[in-house]
Amino acid sequence: MAVHESDREDLMREAVALVRRIELQVPDEKESVICGFRSNGALSVFFGPDPVYQFDPESRLRRAFVDGLLYRTQGTTLAQLKRQRSEDVTELLRRDLCVDELNEFLKTMRIRLQQLLSALETNEVVVLKQVPENQSIVRELIDALGRIANFEAILAPSIKGKR
Repeated sequence: MAVHESDREDLMREAVALVRRIELQVPDEKESVICGFRSNGALSVFFGPDPVYQFDPESRLRRAFVDGLLYRTQGTTLAQLKRQRSEDVTELLRRDLCVDELNEFLKTMRIRLQQLLSALETNEVVVLKQVPENQSIVRELIDALGRIANFEAILAPSIKGKR
């Protein structure tokens, strides 16, 4: 994710951790969609600055940024993390999602990703930029989104060192 939540306009240039990345114009999306893979195969999907979904190499949700809030896997649920800033200190307030909230979050995410997958499969997208330029990653992206759509264990294990 970008250094500042609202500063993602140079993501294609700055997201060097995403060694294979693509910027797409997708029907019904106001902003371009940027998708990329880390060297270990982990996928990140940016629907403009928000929402953002990050997966582990096994296609399980690891982190997200939705409606201005950070989310992090706890293995069985998501922790919602909200920054509370004062003049002196910034606190990160944590709240775990209940079952109904988690199910709604995952349903919304799957719908959004399924719409992207459908647009890719029907060739309704326009590739705006790609890194590396000489290597198409559309097929790899279709395969990854298909795994996410069909995966039962949707949440990654808890991130080590994070509670």
